[in-house]
Amino acid sequence: MIKRTLEISQESVHLAVQLDQLKLYRHEPDSGCLASVPCEDIGLVVVDNQATTYSHAALARLIDFGAAVLVCGRNHLPTGLLLPFATHTEVVPRIHEQIAVSKPVRKQLWSQIVAAKVRAQAANLTNDSPAKRRLLALARDVKSGDPTNVEAQAAKIYWSAWLGSSFSPNGGNGTCSARRGSPDPAAPCLPLPDGGEGRVEGVGFHRDPDGTDALNAMLNYGYAVLRAAVGRALVSAGLLPALGLKHSNRSNAFCLADDLLEPVRPLVDRAVRDLHRQGVTELNKTAKTQLLGLLTATVRLDDETGPLMVVLHRTVASLVRCFEGQEKRLLLPEMADA
Repeated sequence: MIKRTLEISQESVHLAVQLDQLKLYRHEPDSGCLASVPCEDIGLVVVDNQATTYSHAALARLIDFGAAVLVCGRNHLPTGLLLPFATHTEVVPRIHEQIAVSKPVRKQLWSQIVAAKVRAQAANLTNDSPAKRRLLALARDVKSGDPTNVEAQAAKIYWSAWLGSSFSPNGGNGTCSARRGSPDPAAPCLPLPDGGEGRVEGVGFHRDPDGTDALNAMLNYGYAVLRAAVGRALVSAGLLPALGLKHSNRSNAFCLADDLLEPVRPLVDRAVRDLHRQGVTELNKTAKTQLLGLLTATVRLDDETGPLMVVLHRTVASLVRCFEGQEKRLLLPEMADA
């Protein structure tokens, strides 16, 4: 069953629980119940109103039913995540298996993740784009553990082409010839699939995880929402989100979630680009609604399709089989129309 996502931002409410129904009340006396939702139907609650209050019982019961609670800060970007703890019946053996995974297996799994991410980035570009051909070539070249950092190479090409770009052909004398009006004539040359060189000419966008401009804010919000869904799928399977395959920041409690998030980030990228083209210039209700809707977007996993929130559980089940040595191929979500 597809779980529901609740987003609380338009007005402050109090969250309580009664007979396993999540109740939303206004703070005004005698205002009555605004909404009542069965806790078992909820997968994610996003709280983006600073005056929201909770009863302890409401949070505890949401967790009992496997829901995640994502709390946003004053900048309206997610700042904290509450996940169920040890909900799987075999959580201890699962964690032991996770810890015991060998380094070669981790490197092999990471290379599959990188290749899937780069292919997904390529799917966001037009078929006639030289950048797309370059990304697909890079995806085929990913080695175990990604020792040549294909992920970073691809990111440089992808973000330059994300909103629209072109490659200038080689000037014929070993230097790049800039197209008239290029925003950065000194931009580095990148090899093209046919062996020539060209310059990626972007439109001035700079991807910044800490950026406060509209595009970066929407990207960060979308990534955080999907990260919460990935984290929820991991703990549901008895895994620890903190023990990653590649990500290993000692202050990051969601390293494994960040690993599995990589191939689905381009879903957010596509949605944000669509919002930009529709004239959305801030992280407003329209943007949040569309980004939260990605949780129910149809994606493909191997030869099946389904809503992203459901498919993520299948991906984590595949990861568990890889940890157990039953399989070597990690099943990762792909855009259904890629």
